[in-house]
Amino acid sequence: MKHKLITIALLSATALPITVFAETSNLDEIVITATRMPQALHKTIADTTVLSEQEIRDSGATDVPTLLRSMAGVEVAQSGGMGSQSGTYMRGTNSNQVLVLIDGVRVNSATTGATAIEHIMLDNVERIEVVRGNVSSLYGSEAIGGVIQLFTKHGSGVPTITASAGGGTHGTQRYAAGFSGEVDNTSFSLSASKVKTDGVSTINPQIVPNANPNNNGYDNNTINVQIKHAFNTDHAVTASLFSTRSNTSFDSAYGLPTDLYNTQDNIDKVSLASDDQINEMWHSQLRIAQGADDSQTYGALAYRYKTQSNQYAWQNNLELAEGQKLTFAAENLGQSVSSDTLYAQTTRNVNSLLGGYTGEYGKQQVQLNLRQDNYSDFGSVNTGLLGYGIAFADSWRATGSVSNAFKAPTFNDLYYPFQDFGGGYTYAGNPKLKPEQSQNQEVGLHFASKGQRVDAVYFDNHINDLIAINASGSTVININQAEISGQELSYVGDFGNKHVKANLTFQNPRDTATGLLLARRAKEFANVAASHDLGEWNMGTEFRYSGERQDNNTATSPTLPSYTLVNLTARYTIDRHFNLSARVDNVFNSSYSEAYSYNTVGRTLFVGVNYQ
Repeated sequence: MKHKLITIALLSATALPITVFAETSNLDEIVITATRMPQALHKTIADTTVLSEQEIRDSGATDVPTLLRSMAGVEVAQSGGMGSQSGTYMRGTNSNQVLVLIDGVRVNSATTGATAIEHIMLDNVERIEVVRGNVSSLYGSEAIGGVIQLFTKHGSGVPTITASAGGGTHGTQRYAAGFSGEVDNTSFSLSASKVKTDGVSTINPQIVPNANPNNNGYDNNTINVQIKHAFNTDHAVTASLFSTRSNTSFDSAYGLPTDLYNTQDNIDKVSLASDDQINEMWHSQLRIAQGADDSQTYGALAYRYKTQSNQYAWQNNLELAEGQKLTFAAENLGQSVSSDTLYAQTTRNVNSLLGGYTGEYGKQQVQLNLRQDNYSDFGSVNTGLLGYGIAFADSWRATGSVSNAFKAPTFNDLYYPFQDFGGGYTYAGNPKLKPEQSQNQEVGLHFASKGQRVDAVYFDNHINDLIAINASGSTVININQAEISGQELSYVGDFGNKHVKANLTFQNPRDTATGLLLARRAKEFANVAASHDLGEWNMGTEFRYSGERQDNNTATSPTLPSYTLVNLTARYTIDRHFNLSARVDNVFNSSYSEAYSYNTVGRTLFVGVNYQ
């Protein structure tokens, strides 16, 4: 009944009279991730969502997972409170089948394949672009479910100082400061933040008696630096650095109630890029970058895994004619793993070539992408995407695409001498593994006019050669298949000083061999948010619903009940420099779990003061 009511509310929101909405520039916003070339949001064929700097600020959210939960097609399950290990499931795919980029740079772990997105705080993020669906033909491995690209803050205009501070429930503290601007031909941005919380006990000792009942805290320190110098209107160089250091306390189900566990996680990105407008039609970018994921656990358990990804990319965008764009690029990715575990192999190299075309022919659009990734350890993978869009009637557009994608086996899959899950069984890596393969088809119907946008998308994704543990538990093999089909309905609109965002996702993520639902993924979930500008005040309300989920992929899996959460936000502008903000999550203190036996933090309040 709950999800039916939310469906009715969402459909009612999208049925509001379209003629009364005020015009907004958001529909013409330029995005990069959908094609790797600048493109207006309302012209993207891939299903794309953008969160602007203003939306991030108004949300009052602290970390990236909090915002991702509000998006169509995206689920996040955390094993505890802030900073605890999270799984990000886009369109029902696994966390290691979703690619996360920071300013175009990979920072994922080569041992697990996933990105520790729970350690990225929003004080240093300027905008977020999310592209759903297979886009390996643009970005290579992991992009089966889609791409999440985080753009860090950059400088422009008169140099200014920003600062914020606040506190809240569970001893939470948050501080941030920044200095950014532009002097002559050089723009710069320097920001730093600190987030600390006492947290709650990660594991419920009533379900797992061996868990330590103490609170598990979290501490995060982040810096972001970006400097861009323009030699003239055609040539510029940008250097950037992003670094986050976090310390997470956690519980284990297999130790003693007195055991203490902590993990220090470092995520780093350094990049140097040269942007050159060679002539009127040719833009070239050469980038050298390094991404790193360094995780060290100590206490009752002790181990370390570090990934270093050296990345070189040369991309060329050609504007052949008005509305006709061509891109081609060559990339090299060198991955290395260092650990106190002795891997059979610790390095690999990936050479990639890609080409893309976007064309507008009157009311019709075409997108074509082709890519080849050549891995030194298992060979080559070819991927492609063909998309088509056509405008009809007033402000209506239909889109469709077919594409394929892949996920490369991780170093754990291929070379780990054994994998210990704490449950008494181990398995060895398998160097003969093939990459996971995916084929996706989707169709969409879109409306965009006068400050509002409606998107309805159907998708069907078949994933083959999934990497899983074999029947005897001795190794990993390519065996499982998954089929994920579903529908997404999204709405964004401005009604004078009122703003509405809503989305609803129906999906069926299942293992085709067993028919069981994939772990921790709901068949339906929704989010409805509305805010109101009233003088110096901005007041917001958010409703989030998730259906039942299975905690694992077995017939005896515990069922995680459905839940509905209500969150509130408020911002009061004191003057042009100062404002106060507040956010209340889980207003009614609903009891729910995103992972079986793991606690959530309950009702929380955070209040802050901001200067800009």
